[in-house]
Amino acid sequence: MTLFDTTPELLPLPGASCYYYPQFLDATAAQEYFELLLAQTPWQQDDITVFGKVYPQPRLTALYGNNGMPYSYSNIKMYPHEFTSALSEIKQKVEILTGHHFSSCLLNLYRNGKDSNGWHADDEKELGPHPVIASVSLGATRIFKFRDKATKKNTYKMELTAGSLLLMKGTTQNLWQHQIPKTAKKVGPRINLTFRTIQ
Repeated sequence: MTLFDTTPELLPLPGASCYYYPQFLDATAAQEYFELLLAQTPWQQDDITVFGKVYPQPRLTALYGNNGMPYSYSNIKMYPHEFTSALSEIKQKVEILTGHHFSSCLLNLYRNGKDSNGWHADDEKELGPHPVIASVSLGATRIFKFRDKATKKNTYKMELTAGSLLLMKGTTQNLWQHQIPKTAKKVGPRINLTFRTIQ
């Protein structure tokens, strides 16, 4: 399981430092990791509160870490499992390529087009003032959207394909929000690995 291509694309997001590596993993490695993580991850579905109403989160999640630090977002507090050998392999590849070291990985499983992630920024206090987020996509291709926090009008849309890496750093989380919207198209499951450092 080796790196395939390390040529990044700088995304046109004013004020942000956001890089896309479309072929971070080759197709074979991406598929092998996808099948392994899909089967072996202890997926959970937490409840979220939206405008005072409680709903099941429209995706499954799991948290892994090497420092025992929990992660909190949207009134959900998650405690980490120890990194598996597969996640450690991917983490090492990400760290070698990006030059950043990560303590934790939040996994998201989007089972179909009804699963989604609403507008948000990864700007929780425990991530620090300018968090670095490295997001690896496995499985089905999904649309990923950005919008600027200030006006909510300036938007950018892209596809995240299997084996790709999206690196968000600098003031990206301070200035921009992102989401995985629902889709009426028939799509298979997608796993997203978001490596981060929880302080």
